Amino acid sequence: MGIRRDMIETAHELSVRRQCALLGISRSGLYYKHRGISDLDQKIMRMLDEQYTKTPFYGVEKMTACLHREKVVIGHNKVRRLMRMMSLETIFPKPRLSIPSSEHKIYPYLLKNMRIKRPNQVWSTDITYIRLVKGFVYLVAVMDWFSRYVLSWRLSTSLDADFCVAALKEALKKACPDIFNSDQGSQFTSNEFIMVLKKFGIRISMDGRGRAFDNIFIERLWRTLKYEEVYTHDYENVSRARERIGRYFEFYNIDRIHQSLGYKTPEEVHYGT
Repeated sequence: MGIRRDMIETAHELSVRRQCALLGISRSGLYYKHRGISDLDQKIMRMLDEQYTKTPFYGVEKMTACLHREKVVIGHNKVRRLMRMMSLETIFPKPRLSIPSSEHKIYPYLLKNMRIKRPNQVWSTDITYIRLVKGFVYLVAVMDWFSRYVLSWRLSTSLDADFCVAALKEALKKACPDIFNSDQGSQFTSNEFIMVLKKFGIRISMDGRGRAFDNIFIERLWRTLKYEEVYTHDYENVSRARERIGRYFEFYNIDRIHQSLGYKTPEEVHYGT
């Protein structure tokens, strides 16, 4: 339901009621859970997002201390709760703050000491928090490790698995990797997500608990996106965020040169142009 809900536009010529009816969702279900977040909590979440982008290795205690330095009165438990809501996970060895569903199978990490030599050898995915003027959304992307090319992406107002599955299916229309790497989040261990990978005969790799920087390339993508795009604009709604982020990823793939790629663009490396 998450993807259909994201299609609702309050400024559309059709009423919200009519759009809900056409999409087969209830109007009451449209108003997702983040809408009850206070203005103060939204401000704190913005501060957490910016600090996390600078120091993704900070755990709850250090993030709390950073807020205290900014004169924000807050306790560790609330910081932990907000970070979970934002899907922020410290990328340094840490206590286990998020636990995959017990019914989901966890796969081993396959990339240790592996040399990445060509496009479509390894793809990876991750989810990040994107702030809006009021509220926030989640962004998932699928990236090729060799070229850093962003193959697909989706926004969602919830952490349901369906927007991750949609991004995966879109990427697979372009090519098929040998290995697909992700963290152990419930979206990527869900039966729906795993079934798509198995259907294409893709080997499944998952970051080990307590491992640092297993998915570092996509972590760098998030940092670049936020500094160059998200933090320089205030998205008034999901539609505006989708438009701006879409433009940025087009720029990132086609025009933005990378030192690590020999000053070529991801598209040039991915397609050998």
